[in-house]
Amino acid sequence: MKISDKYDLIEERKVEELYSNGYLLRHKRSGARVFLLENDDENKVFYIGFRTPPPDSTGVPHIMEHSVLCGSKLFPAKDPFIELAKGSLNTFLNAMTYPDKTVYPVASCNDRDFKNLMHVYMDAVFAPNIYTREEIFCQEGWHYELSDPEGEVEINGVVYNEMKGAFSSPEDTIDRKMFEVLYPDTAYAREAGGDPDHIPELTYEAFLDFHRKYYHPSNSYIYIYGNCDMQERLEWLDSEYLKNYETIEVDSAPRLQKPLDTPAEKEIEYGITEEEETQDNTYIECSWVVDTVLNRELYLAFQIVDYVLLSAPGAPLKEKLLRSGICSDVMSSYENGVLQPYFSIMIKNTNASEKERFVSMVRETLEEIVEKGVDKKSLEAGINYFEFKYREADFGAYPKGLMYGLQCLDSWLYDDKDPFMHISATETIEFLKEKAATGYFEEIIRKYLIDNNHSAVIVSVPRKGLTAKKEAALASKMEEYKAGLSDTQIKELAKKTAALKKYQEEPSTPEELASIPMLKVSDIEKKAKPIDNELIEKDGVRYLYHDVNTNGISYLTLLFDIRSIPMELACYAALLRSLYGMVSTERYSYFDLTNEINSKTGGITVTQSVYNREDMIVPAIEVDAKMLMDMTDFAFDMIEEIIFSSKLDEYVRIKEMLQMMKSRMQMAMLSSGHSMASKRAMGYFSDSSLYEDMTGGYEFYRFIDGLLEDFDNKKQELTEKFTQVIPMIFGRDNLIVSIGGSREALKKVMDRIPAFMEKLSDTPHPETKIELPHEKKNEGFKSSSMVQYAAMAGNFKAAGLEYNGALRVLKTILGYDYLWINVRVKGGAYGCMSGFGRNGDSFMVSYRDPNIGKTYDVYKNAASYVENFDASDRDMSKYIIGTMAVVDTPLTPKMRCDRGLAQFVVGRSFESIQKERDEILSTDKETVRSLAPYVRALTDPGYICVVGGEERINEEKELFNTVKNLF
Repeated sequence: MKISDKYDLIEERKVEELYSNGYLLRHKRSGARVFLLENDDENKVFYIGFRTPPPDSTGVPHIMEHSVLCGSKLFPAKDPFIELAKGSLNTFLNAMTYPDKTVYPVASCNDRDFKNLMHVYMDAVFAPNIYTREEIFCQEGWHYELSDPEGEVEINGVVYNEMKGAFSSPEDTIDRKMFEVLYPDTAYAREAGGDPDHIPELTYEAFLDFHRKYYHPSNSYIYIYGNCDMQERLEWLDSEYLKNYETIEVDSAPRLQKPLDTPAEKEIEYGITEEEETQDNTYIECSWVVDTVLNRELYLAFQIVDYVLLSAPGAPLKEKLLRSGICSDVMSSYENGVLQPYFSIMIKNTNASEKERFVSMVRETLEEIVEKGVDKKSLEAGINYFEFKYREADFGAYPKGLMYGLQCLDSWLYDDKDPFMHISATETIEFLKEKAATGYFEEIIRKYLIDNNHSAVIVSVPRKGLTAKKEAALASKMEEYKAGLSDTQIKELAKKTAALKKYQEEPSTPEELASIPMLKVSDIEKKAKPIDNELIEKDGVRYLYHDVNTNGISYLTLLFDIRSIPMELACYAALLRSLYGMVSTERYSYFDLTNEINSKTGGITVTQSVYNREDMIVPAIEVDAKMLMDMTDFAFDMIEEIIFSSKLDEYVRIKEMLQMMKSRMQMAMLSSGHSMASKRAMGYFSDSSLYEDMTGGYEFYRFIDGLLEDFDNKKQELTEKFTQVIPMIFGRDNLIVSIGGSREALKKVMDRIPAFMEKLSDTPHPETKIELPHEKKNEGFKSSSMVQYAAMAGNFKAAGLEYNGALRVLKTILGYDYLWINVRVKGGAYGCMSGFGRNGDSFMVSYRDPNIGKTYDVYKNAASYVENFDASDRDMSKYIIGTMAVVDTPLTPKMRCDRGLAQFVVGRSFESIQKERDEILSTDKETVRSLAPYVRALTDPGYICVVGGEERINEEKELFNTVKNLF
């Protein structure tokens, strides 16, 4: 590729592993750093990032990330980010704040769309409206709010509420404190996201100064990936933006923390409700700083150390801690996205008095492992596991080009000359394979974990009512603040609040909206993508083959329809699948089992799904395997070992697993309360939601908790239930074999299936319709959270309405207009969502929301909004395009296989998919208005559920039929 003379070419390199040509450039005039990865991937990615060291804990980098996307010089609409989400075919659109950087990425498969996204984002970061609109800072960051001069002053703001939610998680809080303790003399000691206690200290002028200092091309990192005209993009970047700046010195480089002379210690508190226990509810985390992220080998080696010591089932250090009785859960992580990475071990459900024992036990176990040598099979499995993931490059819904780009920053941010280091991992993997038997891993464990004083121990102890105390202290502070204002100042504050509300309510002008570039509906393919399914029936077995290019990998799913399992046993089937692969078998300990599997495959997992057919739900247990074709027989051997030889009376291990499951579910319910609230609310009437709740949600959590309360008396019955459900799950007549890959891979599987079928049960599996008891509970779940997750749900089919593809457009309209403006912009919640399922189940839910009642008022008025909906033809085109961006999200090979299997199980035809697509593309404003009854079917029945703060739920308890503690 010919490089523009506006840039210096620093390095050109072929990146074989990524099938790419890499170009590292520097813009001559502005000093902007540029990295290109040119290849044939149609899913193009762009980002611009900046080093943004936080000067304090007011969250200015985070508030800036939100604010620059609220209008700019060329695109003055109030929310270009949302306008793009509505009217773009983007495959990724977001921005992220990290401890030392802020990144603005976009992705699209459409070339014109990709250029539009680049233009809006470049203008946003370099010419934002923050200098002329203080309201942006108030809305996204924080502001004093006084709607009535006689009322109470409150603090509100999107980032403020987002971080109140983040600081409600004890795991997140202890991790944040670890940065402060390990790097006390650097910017890492400060909270880039913003500490809610300090966010209100940020002034508007300091906010603007931060942008002036750091948002300059000389401090920028620009990345372009994929199949696009790189030369044209470089010329455009220069002519539109970079040529307008001259190189300056920006002091933003992360500083190295001088090693600590002695390990640091810190004790902090986290809040629990009045009903929760303080005993066995402490968190203790021990962490060590590991060199720098520019140590190429350690970057990957410590991910393998984590696997070998702690992450793999039966890993020796985790095993020692769990078996000691010191805790009920162990978590570990390797934070390698900062200049000086750290490795950490956290134990949960312990007591502060166990700190010294914990530290001693970790040290003694590590000494023992180093002395005896790290298990070589485990090292082989760990290295193979990461190599498989690296070569597979399956990041789910995230474009792989984006993930490569973010990984580039793990070296590029700290060494201007090397963005290649961690994306070119083949040499590193080969190095680690060679070193596995030489004592290398033992050496780094000793150097960085045993003999390393640059470490810290943090103890986080529970305190009843701490959240309520903080809220009371804030309320008192607000009373004092108001008391210190004169009558004139109070009126001025109320006036300023009203002005902000007016700003938030005023739509952008047609001219401002027209400035946002968009595609045309005619740019969208009219025909739906074909289903990658070929049904083959042989000897009574149904094979579903997906002819997908998988880069040599075979994706196998054995799906067992479990409708015949009675509901009283469904929770046991769900627990059984969670234990598979985690307990010993006849031939392997659970430690050896994992190593055997991961040394030769990409993993074998057992999961559960609930599929919605037109007239019934189809729950299924699925066994998934990822392997190279020549490992097919081995994969089946391991699947058979897991299914038929697992030791389901290994009670010590089963109890450990139950304790860990309980711990992880508590964590999920606190951090993802919106998922629980919406699922729970729909469970009041929906078979699929209630089934999912009973086998994986809150009801399942209660089932696990009940088993643990009386485990010794229930363990024998547990084994008996497992024995009872196994033939109900694994039968010959309820199996579908799904295989993605080459025809040779299909043949390998078909050759192996007959022997597998011989081992399956011949118990009949009638296709029964599951009937579940429903009850309108309208629950308020109290937690120590400082924010709420408020859900409302209903079913439009119960109102006699049929599914229409236009409902997907309505979801876009609600999410990016009505709910966005009223729940997020005006209400201060971090997020808001809605959904309308083909089975009629529908919901609206808020995320990290300061409100409850106000949010429900918004939900109740949604039908009126839809009934009176009006939009220009241009706006309708935007809504349709934004909807189609979701419909046409590029799928990885594995996702295509899973999509095909799901469509087969639910009986969805290509004609049905095409019909939905046609309905989306033909949606107009009259169609949207006709959907008002669907929204009323959601809101009128009054099914609600909230997961939120103890104080706020108590204040609004009249909304609920039942108020209970979450834990």
